[in-house]
Formats: sequence, structure tokens, C-alpha cells
Amino acid sequence: MSGRGRRAALPRGKARTARGVLTSDDGRLLVRAFNKDGSEHQDFDFSVLAMADDLRDALAEAFAKRCGPGGGRTTVASFDKVYRALTQFARYLATLAWPPRHPSHLACEHIDGFYDWRGAGGQATADLGELRNTLLKVEGLTDEMTGRLATPLPKRPEPQRKNSYSSDELGRIAEAARGDLRAAAKRIRANRDLLARVRAGDLDPGGDAELGRRLRLLDWVERFADVPRQPRKSGKTKGRMESQRWVMKFGTVAEIVGWLHLSVPETAAGAVLLGVMTGENPEVILKTPAVHHRADGYTGQTGTAIVDLLKPRRQRRAHMTLALSEVPDWISIPDKPEKLSSRDELHTPFGLYVLLHELTTASRALVGGNRLLVNYSKTGGGEAGRGLRPIASAGEPINRFGRAHQLMADEPDKDGNPVPLDVRLDLLRLTYIELHQKPVAHSEATAATQYLARNRGNISEYRKVVADTLTEEVTKARTRGTVAVMSAADVERARTEPEAVAAEQNLDATVLKRMIAGELDTVMAACTDNTGGRYSTPGQPCRASFMLCLDCECARALPRHLPVQVLVHDRLAERHEQMDPLNWAKRFARPHAQLADLLDEHDETAVDDARADASEADRALVERFLNRELDWR
Repeated sequence: MSGRGRRAALPRGKARTARGVLTSDDGRLLVRAFNKDGSEHQDFDFSVLAMADDLRDALAEAFAKRCGPGGGRTTVASFDKVYRALTQFARYLATLAWPPRHPSHLACEHIDGFYDWRGAGGQATADLGELRNTLLKVEGLTDEMTGRLATPLPKRPEPQRKNSYSSDELGRIAEAARGDLRAAAKRIRANRDLLARVRAGDLDPGGDAELGRRLRLLDWVERFADVPRQPRKSGKTKGRMESQRWVMKFGTVAEIVGWLHLSVPETAAGAVLLGVMTGENPEVILKTPAVHHRADGYTGQTGTAIVDLLKPRRQRRAHMTLALSEVPDWISIPDKPEKLSSRDELHTPFGLYVLLHELTTASRALVGGNRLLVNYSKTGGGEAGRGLRPIASAGEPINRFGRAHQLMADEPDKDGNPVPLDVRLDLLRLTYIELHQKPVAHSEATAATQYLARNRGNISEYRKVVADTLTEEVTKARTRGTVAVMSAADVERARTEPEAVAAEQNLDATVLKRMIAGELDTVMAACTDNTGGRYSTPGQPCRASFMLCLDCECARALPRHLPVQVLVHDRLAERHEQMDPLNWAKRFARPHAQLADLLDEHDETAVDDARADASEADRALVERFLNRELDWR
């Protein structure tokens, strides 16, 4: 309605693309359903359902509502699940002596009978759930049937546990993917350079006929992502377009198009490496967009690309962003970091994204769209045929990637024979969540119950990672030592013998005086040189966290700092019980060990007294410090 109460005018004309229940040109009953983002759609044929027209039409209308806006299903993959449940229900009804012919004929026994007919297992429960949610949108059901549909579903069996990859298995998968992408980048970049030289007039084949044909073919591939063709002159497929004979001297069509475009296995390698580095959902990875925002502003500093992602299952939180930074993930770094070249683009999420964007730019210009992972496929079902298209599946292409590289699991079978490694994006996601111990596009509760609780085991692997991290951080603490300590006696002497004590502490007497007066306090120590420490640029004020004062040569710990040191030590110990072990080890193991060593320099009574005498101001300071409210922003 308008502001004055009149009915608002609606746009004239018909929608450009029909959706919902349709009738095809050959009279079939179809339902056209679109992804939530409108990027793709699929037609579902309800003419194949062997049932009376009234019931079939009602199910088609309900399916359209279920897969339409606000219906609960948002992707083509989820539409397939609903359609499969309805086709199974139609097959079951066809086995009955007196099948229902109208929605009002559907009865409770049809629901129970369908569940038993499907085998009363996990898939049966899933199909029954899809059927129930769709039937709730059918008009004309009896009250008894509507009440039956409102009752809880049968309890699903315990979900099958999954095995995440070990760190060695993950490393082999990642290196295989990197190898494929490095080879693709070398090939495509070399051919692009060659083509650019030809078009610039810097390369003339002269009398080399074969080189001339190759350059002509390279130009054709860049323009059309295909080879020159001609109609077949004879045989059953007469008139069908086939490659010209001279083209085959340079290889198969897929090999030739691959001069400038990625193949399906190579985009699968890209998807695998995105899974290794981001832990995102398989569908999200396949639909990673090419449009992005460069948060670094192309300044040459740490590169960061921000992309918009869509995970429809999250409903109102479906839209999200992902920051791909030029910082190597700690799991991605090789055992010997010195072997990691600073120019290796495939060890950071940003480098991987930029490379994939570069290698698929020409493909995207021909095929259109906003998908990052575009490849040439030599075959295709339905209308697709051969040609450029976004990678369509997280299943078989990823599985073939693992088989092609003959990747093997760590553990042999019971007979001692090697076991092929099943490479899957969902297992890469599970491994990422386990190793990082943090949720990815879901809640912490979902990470714990749906991912980590179903993981069968790399608990020993995880414990080993935690133990190694603890050992490494404590070793760093012991190697670097702790902050220098001034005893109560030194402080008293400094009041009467400032020059002597200053010389002993390698300090200027004026700095010592200010330090004794409390003018140079940070949190757990006093700073004697704000511009000369190891964590600051020479001559510039130090912006490092006050936690790093614990091993800085410019810091001095005085007796008055002991209560705060005790409180921080205790709070870090408490966080050990509250956080996952790996995150605690990475963040707090070193300062905790340094504080423990620092407290050991005092007798137990002094530490207990400091703990008891800590003021409210001390406690408030520690809370602000550990909540990072004192960090430079």
C-alpha cells in the first residue's frame, strides 16, 4: 500500500526467468528451483511420479514452496534431497493395493509404511524428514494427518565417525596439490608470454610451418577455448563437428586447450589447497568468488584479499566474509622453514587465491560469471558438453586427484598392505578444525558436537602437537631468560647510593631514580629504555605487548611488581583449564614459564603474601592487561 492507503503499482511485464511449477513444451510437469543466490537452477520432472494427477500436482506445488524463498531449502544439492524423498515416496505408494489419489487420502499408515519400506535406517529417517517437511506445505490434508506430521521423527542412529588426516597425510595432500598448481602456472604463464610476443610482433615463425601452426592454434585457444573444427563428412555421425586433422598433431583437445586454461584435476587441486588453508565448507570452496576487495590497498605490505562467501544453511547469517592473508598458516610451514621461499605463493591463503585468480582470468572472460575455480572439461552431461565451466562437484574430481597421485594413508590394513588415502573436502575441513581447535563458519558448540566429537582419532596426533608446542615455547622461555630482578636491598641502596647501583644495573642514574619512583612502570616490570629494546624500531617508541617485557633487556622487575606478576601467573594457569590446550600452548606457555621462573627467585612466603596483598587496582590492571585492553591498536 502507498502512504495514502492506495494500492501501490506493481512492475509491469513478466519475470525474465520463470520459476516454480511449469509445463514444458512437451507437456511435462516441471518445478524450476533456484539457488538462494540465483547463481544456478535446476528443473525437476514431476511427470515421472506414478500417481494420480491431483496428488502429483499437490506435491509439485509443495516442492516449489519448500525450495522457494523462505521454504528451508536453498541450494540445488538440498533440492535434490527433497526430490529424492518424494520420488521414493511415489514408488512406495505405487506398491499399495489402494494408493491415495488426493491429498485428503493420505493417512498416518502411509508415513509409517514408507519408513518401514525404506528400511528404517539413517537414510530412511533423512528421507522421512524431507517428506514430512514437504507434506506440511500440501493443502488439503486431514487434521489427523497434519497432527501425525507434527510428531517427532524416529531417532537417527549414531552418526558414523570420521577419520581426520594426520599431519603427515595432510602434508602429502597439500604438497601434491601445490605440485599440480605450480606445473599449471608454469605452463600457462609460458604460453601467455609466447602469445604476447607473437601479438607484439616480437616473434615471427618465418619458414617454420609447424611453429606457425602452433602459434595459430595458441591464438585460437585463447579466443575460443577450443580448436578449429569441421563437419564430419561420412559415417553415422556425418555433419557432427570434429577437430581438423592437423590439430591432432599437437595433442588431444584437452591438452591443447590446457595450454591456457586449467583442467578439472588442476581446479580440484586448487579446491583441495583452499580446503587445507581455510577449512571452509566444500560447497563454499567450490563457489569461492573471483570478485574480491584488496584490504592491503596494493601497497606492497602484507597482502590481504577479502571475499564474500555464502553458506545458505546459515539462514540469516548465510552471508559472510573471508580474509585471505599473506601469512603462512603454522600447519602449512614445512618442517624446515628455511626451505620456504618468501616468493612461494602457495604457502599462504592470499598467494593461493591470487594465483588461482590469475590462472582463471582468461577462462572467466570467455565463460562469464563470478566463480574462481573455472576449468575446461572434455565431457559433460546434458546441455553442458565439453567446454569451460566452474568446477561442479566436490566428489569425484577430488577423489580422482587422490588416486592420480597414489596418496597412501599412514596406517596399513590388517594384512599390512598400503591403504589408498581417500581425499575429501569434508575431511580436510574436519582436519583443519581439529588442528586449529576453532570453529569455521559455525558455532563452537557445532564444532564440538558435529565435528570433533565424530572424529575417530588423531587424538594422539593432536596431543603430540600440543606437547611439541609446549616444549618449544618453554625452551624459548628458558633460552631467552626472564626479566632482570632488583631486590628490596638493591632498591634501598639506590636511594642512598644511586651512582653505584646504577653502574651495577648498567643504567643511567637519572633513569634509575625515575624507575625507583615508579615513573617507568609498564605492567609487570619497569622499562628503562622505551626506544632501545629488541621489540622496537631503533629510536622509535616500543609498541610491543607488555607481556614481552618478561624477556626484554630493557625491563627491570622490582619488589612492588610482585603482586601483579603473581596475579598474571595465576590467571594464565586458570586459562589453561578454560582454553583448548593448543591455543594455550601457543599463546601463554612461554610467559607462564617465564613468570614461574621469576616467582622462583622469591621465597614461598613472599609469593603468598604478594597474592594476599594484591589490591583491587592490581586485579583490575591484570584483567585489562589479559583482555588486551592495553595493547596498541
